[in-house]
Amino acid sequence: MAAPKKGRQGTQGRPGRTLALILIAIVALTGGMFASGHTTPRLGIDLAGGTSITLQAKNEPGQKNAINKTNMDTAVDIMNRRVNGLGVTEAEVQTQGESNIIVNIPKGTNSKQAREQVGTTAKLYFRPVLTTEVSGGDPAATPSPSGSGSPSGSPSGSPSAGSDKGDEKATSSATPTATATSQGRAVTEALKADPTPSASTTGDASAPASPPASDAPSADPATAKLQAEYTALDCSKKTTRATAGDGVKASDPTVACGQNAQGQWQKYILGPAEVEGTDVDKASAVFDTQGAAGWKVTMDFTSKGAKKFASITGKLAQNQSPQNQFAIVLDGEVVSDPYVSQALTGGSAEISGSFDQQESQDLANMLSYGALPLTFTEASVTTVTAALGGEQLEAGLIAGAIGLALVIIYLVVYYRGLSLIAIASLLVSAVMTYVIMSLLGPTIGFALNLPAVCGAIVAIGITADSFIVFFERIRDEIREGRSMRPAVERAWPRARRTILVSDFVSFLAAAVLFVVTVGKVQGFAFTLGLTTLLDVVVVFFFTKPLMTILARKKFFAEGHSWSGLDPKRLGVQPPLRRTRRVSAPVDTKEA
Repeated sequence: MAAPKKGRQGTQGRPGRTLALILIAIVALTGGMFASGHTTPRLGIDLAGGTSITLQAKNEPGQKNAINKTNMDTAVDIMNRRVNGLGVTEAEVQTQGESNIIVNIPKGTNSKQAREQVGTTAKLYFRPVLTTEVSGGDPAATPSPSGSGSPSGSPSGSPSAGSDKGDEKATSSATPTATATSQGRAVTEALKADPTPSASTTGDASAPASPPASDAPSADPATAKLQAEYTALDCSKKTTRATAGDGVKASDPTVACGQNAQGQWQKYILGPAEVEGTDVDKASAVFDTQGAAGWKVTMDFTSKGAKKFASITGKLAQNQSPQNQFAIVLDGEVVSDPYVSQALTGGSAEISGSFDQQESQDLANMLSYGALPLTFTEASVTTVTAALGGEQLEAGLIAGAIGLALVIIYLVVYYRGLSLIAIASLLVSAVMTYVIMSLLGPTIGFALNLPAVCGAIVAIGITADSFIVFFERIRDEIREGRSMRPAVERAWPRARRTILVSDFVSFLAAAVLFVVTVGKVQGFAFTLGLTTLLDVVVVFFFTKPLMTILARKKFFAEGHSWSGLDPKRLGVQPPLRRTRRVSAPVDTKEA
């Protein structure tokens, strides 16, 4: 008999080393899980509870074919950063179809605040304030906020172009009394060199971009229409606020609503947009530890935005309240209307006043991430309570336990002693799957949802199928008359090919499903692909070495009736003795 090759002998003779290797890997992964502090998989909204928001993109007036992959991907990125700016690090933002975006916000966060921030999807504009008053009441009282900061920096380049009526006076008595809103806050240039507080409102010139509606000739239909809209505007009504300024282009004057610091609703006539949200590079909320300004918002502009902002603030600083104010308009609503006392030419600015921490952070978040390439409407909002999510998780776990129990019963009844190897392999696979899922949560943001649980349940069958293929190959070898140890080693190459082909097909299906689908179905595909890869690892590095070791034990080697490899039960027949057959001589002579 030819001696076995050295390479094969080495592989067969060292199964203990292979088992030790995979056990060390399991211990290392488990240690990493406990060290990271994430000892359970992160649950998705359908299991943990939370809020799911569906936003639908729509073309703005005058836009055509704006809903495309590039703009949708940009919107997803901005929304993701906007939600993360609230500290909701486990939120999911993804596209669905061609025009929908799904935002999933887990429990444990301020879902109302996140919904308001995410739902605020229109473009961000800086518009000069032409006229403002408390809606439905007397004109707002003139504020007395304190400014901060001092001018510095070098002058920027040429100013941005305003409207063709940019330098007309706002003096008509027909216009509602023009007074500053109590929402107004000081805007100053952000300077580290000179933090000395300086003061506030001065001047009495004209609005830089567009005159009040009543200042233009009454024969102008557009001006008359704007004045009529302003007169009829009642910002105390939610339905009115929702439609104020709808369909108005950025280059046209408009009316808008905003809530002041006293909780009153202001109405405004605003000039054409001078600066857009895309001109803000970044904004952040900071606490002034050196002065008395408290919480404030700092803004850094892009190079183009710095020129626009220097131009508009230079014009506004010459005017009297409220026409030395500009409104920060988001989704058609004024979220802030700071006033200006001097031209800001350094490319950065501060908004200070009676902010609290939450207000400053919200405003900074809007300034940083408020400029979206598309307008969105809220199509649906689904809230899953923690109790409902817990019930679904419990149902999924029960289904998995039932499936696992059925597989184990089948293995015990049909394979007897071999079922111990299969059960041990299933446990190793389950531990590795649990640990890796727990680590993937904080690493790549993987969340275990209900479809993912289904994928894990399906994987039980895939893993068990690999053991069955191997066991059946061993039985085939025993039926051919081979003893246990040679049967295991001869069966393995044939079983290995079948297992690899089967797992490759499963992994390919999971990969295609993950690529072509969106949302929760991806959780099913990801889990199925992960468990398929782990099946290969477990079979090669645990099941096969363990089978090689147990094949040397008397219980399996001698084919005990409870080993699952009993030759008699497998139908092995004893070899037949060969006897010489004697036949009568044949006479070949012709009769």
